[in-house]
Amino acid sequence: MKYKTEILKAKLAASHLGGGEQRIEKQHAKGKLTARERLHFLMDKSSFEELGALVTHRTTDFGMADQQFYGDGVVTGYGTIDGRQVCVFAQDFTVFGGALSETHAEKICKVMDMAMKIGVPLIGLNDSGGARIQEGVRSLGGYADIFHKNVMASGVVPQISAIMGPCAGGAVYSPAITDFTLMVENSSYMFVTGPNVVKTVTNEEVTSEELGGAMTHATKSGVTHVTAANDIACIHQIKQMLSYMPQNCEDKPIPVSYKIENETRNGLETIVPENPNMPYDMRLVINGIIDVDSFFEIHKDYATNIVVGFSRIAGKSTGIVANQPNSLAGVLDVDSSKKAARFTRFCDCFNIPLLVLVDVPGFLPGTDQEWNGIITNGAKLLYALSEATVPKITVITRKAYGGAYDVMNSKHIGADMNYAWPTAEIAVMGAKGASEIIFKKEIANAKDSESKLAEKEKEYADKFANPYSAAERGFIDEVILPKDTRTKLIKAFSLLENKVAKLPKKKHGNIPL
Repeated sequence: MKYKTEILKAKLAASHLGGGEQRIEKQHAKGKLTARERLHFLMDKSSFEELGALVTHRTTDFGMADQQFYGDGVVTGYGTIDGRQVCVFAQDFTVFGGALSETHAEKICKVMDMAMKIGVPLIGLNDSGGARIQEGVRSLGGYADIFHKNVMASGVVPQISAIMGPCAGGAVYSPAITDFTLMVENSSYMFVTGPNVVKTVTNEEVTSEELGGAMTHATKSGVTHVTAANDIACIHQIKQMLSYMPQNCEDKPIPVSYKIENETRNGLETIVPENPNMPYDMRLVINGIIDVDSFFEIHKDYATNIVVGFSRIAGKSTGIVANQPNSLAGVLDVDSSKKAARFTRFCDCFNIPLLVLVDVPGFLPGTDQEWNGIITNGAKLLYALSEATVPKITVITRKAYGGAYDVMNSKHIGADMNYAWPTAEIAVMGAKGASEIIFKKEIANAKDSESKLAEKEKEYADKFANPYSAAERGFIDEVILPKDTRTKLIKAFSLLENKVAKLPKKKHGNIPL
């Protein structure tokens, strides 16, 4: 028995070494942790249970029979994060550069199946050179198996992908299907085709970092939702993000302890400028409404004219979608519509109530927007908010003009509670533009056209640039003082906590993708 025990210990020790000490040192020299080190920092102490530690590949071609490593380039298993069960996999770059083989894929699929079966979040730590080319179509089939399971798990359990090294070719589509993607700055990249192929096909000179680095995807493409300075920071962000989510679509997020006291926030009274054309930072409004230091922003550097993220209100997880007057005056455009729609749908999948803060002058005009599909992309946000069945509350802080008023969780598309501040302006368009159209002849025939325009602009503003016409129609449930916003929201979300809403029977809707 002792001899057999020693064999097991030797095999497990070899598995824990991955590709060996020399390759581990190379990983460290790049400022990167190994797969097992990452799991050590991610999981609660002594909670990780590994599955498939002794799996090896089955390839004999191209000398692969002589290159066997236990685990085959990926560490898979389950354990707890802050006491919550999760399933995880971490690709091991020290073994064949983390390249995916048939057995490597089988291990990942196995843990994905387990996550769905028991209803727990799935976290993937990606660090791979791509498909293992020695295996040909078998590795491609392995990728497709993973993609399919990502789709099956979508909306069932939260899926989080961390890109902690290379992720290229077909490998990028698994993270793209998951709910959130995090990237480590200066050590991770994602692209379908690398710089060499780009140069061959388009003659463009571009580095891996420029083509698919963390900041590129955080600012230009929107592929990544959150960036981190290093592996440890990335792991901390995974834990933080996970704290706002439930275990699965059948559960609700776990609240944190909170004692409701005096929730008046006087600081909200002075945020919106008296000049309706002056910008302000909507994050000041957000921070004045939510629990202290509870905002976890998603897509912070992408489509900055809208702000989305997780927060807590009276200890309960809440998703926030908010126009940002500090960027492009808060208009809706192609990118901001997609950003907000995607986040809305995640919250709806996992029973996270939504708070929508509105200061929107309309949709961004121009040929660039029209030719890039502002119609269908704007419709994505409209569709997402209309379809969402979680509690949905809207607060209009200032402008709510035109079709953008409808899209931003208006009463007409199913909002449960709609509030407006006294500074709110709910109208088809701004007073100046409306006056130029309505009173065009009168202004043109006036002796002093500028004075007449100013007069008519005031007339229109007095009648429509306020929340009262909408309130009189019941489109606004209550006009409230800014300082009372948090109190109102706590009560309203409490009222809506057990809301029941069912969509018409159908296979699924056809969102305008």
